[in-house]
Amino acid sequence: MQTNLCDQAKRLEQAAEAERVLRSCVHCGFCNATCPTYQLLGDELDGPRGRIYLIKQFLETDVVTEKTQLHLDRCLTCRNCETTCPSGVEYHKLLDIGRAAVEARVPRSPGERALRAGLRAVVPHAGLFKALIRTGQAFRPLLPEALENKLPRHARPAKAHPLARHARRVLMLEGCVQPGLSPNTNAATARVLDRLGLSVEPAREAGCCGAVDYHLNAQEKGLERARRNIDAWWPAIEAGAEAILQTASGCGAFVKEYGHLLRDDPAYAAKAARVSELARDLVEVLREEPLEKLGIHADRRLAFHCPCTLQHAQKLGGAVEGVLSRLGFHLTAVPDGHLCCGSAGTYSITQPELSRQLRDNKLNALESGNPEVIVTANIGCQTHLDGAGRTPVRHWIELVEEALH
Repeated sequence: MQTNLCDQAKRLEQAAEAERVLRSCVHCGFCNATCPTYQLLGDELDGPRGRIYLIKQFLETDVVTEKTQLHLDRCLTCRNCETTCPSGVEYHKLLDIGRAAVEARVPRSPGERALRAGLRAVVPHAGLFKALIRTGQAFRPLLPEALENKLPRHARPAKAHPLARHARRVLMLEGCVQPGLSPNTNAATARVLDRLGLSVEPAREAGCCGAVDYHLNAQEKGLERARRNIDAWWPAIEAGAEAILQTASGCGAFVKEYGHLLRDDPAYAAKAARVSELARDLVEVLREEPLEKLGIHADRRLAFHCPCTLQHAQKLGGAVEGVLSRLGFHLTAVPDGHLCCGSAGTYSITQPELSRQLRDNKLNALESGNPEVIVTANIGCQTHLDGAGRTPVRHWIELVEEALH
């Protein structure tokens, strides 16, 4: 589409990129057919094409209202539209630019500011988050339902990590919320990898990937966290670590963007590009290994929920299903597997009503094949779906580890 950015918009740091993405859109509307919020609300402005028009209008006229902010806030950033788009529009990049520019111009209510500041103050800090989860578990009967549903139903304590004893080594991003909500996931990963001849090398200084801050429009703080992680990983990278592993696909999608996000930082551009090259979702590592060495003969009936960050951002749809099938698990069919569950980072907290509708629709689809367990690859999806109190939801690697002989 044609664009004519106003003088104010041209002064934005990412004006050229915004214009490039806008011009790649041919406003065909195919994206609306797979947009979860458009399907729920039926409003053009709650679909990708409408949101693109809103951002374009703002960047061309410098006029913006709370209505613009509302429709941008309602986007899940699931990137389903990018999978559908025949023109390759990088919608999520335009959305990040538009949201940050609107945030600078449209003041939020005190309640919204407090909520977002609270999320940013708690979620990225693994120790604080874990302490709050433990406190919540202790007082669970006294909590309102909305908070109780955010706590894990059956938190399995972390078993011991195996000692690093193999020549092949990988780094693993521990994450900020996963150690508190599903503490055994990373330990199970390390034990499975150990059986395959790979050792997980700790990098204790690495913390939150930065996605929480970045997607709540504190973009510079998100990039600070990215730089800190790069510094923490760099000595091991120089020593020959062959991958940086993520067990949460949301973190993986963001780490793979480090190279793009820091491309203009002279001190970090080259290192960030290298980190993005080494970033691997767990399934990318496992599918290349001789899985028959694990000695697994599983026969459990599972439904796999493929997170948006895995299938649309990382383009790994079908990868986990392939590994689980190789290991002998029976996977049930999942209708509309491309649709978002409504977790979407902090979306389930900032947009609770829409999030619940999406969750219930997703659970109906996942449960249609009567699985024993639902498995997924992202802690946000896992917690959100499990919070409904229906079929148990776990990370897929834990079931693989439990089937080891």
